[in-house]
Amino acid sequence: MSTADRLPRLLALVPYLMSHPGAQVPEVAKVFGLSEKQLIDDLQLVWMCGLPGHTPGDLIDVSWDGGEIVIDNADTIARPLRLGIDEASALLVALRMLAELPEFGDRDALARVIAKFEQAEGEGAAAVSSQVAVEVGATPDALPTVNEALRRGRRLSLRYHVPGRDEITPREVDPMRLVVVDGRSYLSGWCYRAEAVRLFRLDRMLTVEILDVAADPPADAVPDEVTPGVFRPSPTDELVELELTPAGRWVAEYYACEEVTELGEGRLKVTLRARDQGWLVRLALRLGDTGRVLSPASLAESVRRAATSALNRYESVS
Repeated sequence: MSTADRLPRLLALVPYLMSHPGAQVPEVAKVFGLSEKQLIDDLQLVWMCGLPGHTPGDLIDVSWDGGEIVIDNADTIARPLRLGIDEASALLVALRMLAELPEFGDRDALARVIAKFEQAEGEGAAAVSSQVAVEVGATPDALPTVNEALRRGRRLSLRYHVPGRDEITPREVDPMRLVVVDGRSYLSGWCYRAEAVRLFRLDRMLTVEILDVAADPPADAVPDEVTPGVFRPSPTDELVELELTPAGRWVAEYYACEEVTELGEGRLKVTLRARDQGWLVRLALRLGDTGRVLSPASLAESVRRAATSALNRYESVS
């Protein structure tokens, strides 16, 4: 079982045991949907958790002799979680964005969750989050049209802007699902132009029209996996070398790199591919003095011009 599954279970297990003194191993295993062996494995891990210091007085004390679970010294983790205003506001904004997704079905339940959360966190978090307008970035009419096509199972006709080539292409797409990645909405569907599954950003759809044709993607077509991000490097994309300071090392963790070389003193040289030089310019400007472009020279020059232009605009208004 993955760590992502186990951690939230452990965080729920300790408060449950604190509120159910004398609970038996078989009944607790049943409540959490585990085998008794899995529960014992979790209890052995809980036994090694606690506050910084790691002395016997800092760690949670748990035993299960005779099948009865006894837990002590766990008051800190058993206390209800209190979020700061910034944390609560971020969570409320995320919940409201979830409510905007057409794939989300039970909006009434979500509305109740939002209302209860606002009540629990008080007026501060609700006031801050209410100042943020939650909109799924899309061309006007794109979102409801795509949503309607998904609901009715109909093919879409698009005029789509491809920024890497700065061209507008006509597409016919059988929609498969709508996803949100890094705050952007994408349609995943079978593209008849590419003869493959593709992702289309809604805010790059110049026009979108529902056709009177049933969507019929190939049986083996699978929606794109968006967990690692939406960019898929191609061998034909431009190869770029960057040198990163310790503060810029996050690039190697966040983006797919073909090569990562340690340069010493925490510095890295990374090699990656990208079909959109505009994106690379923005990445280099974002890095600032925590990274620099080694190659190609044309990209380094584009970054220099963009930085000079930005500084000139700043000086003209200051």
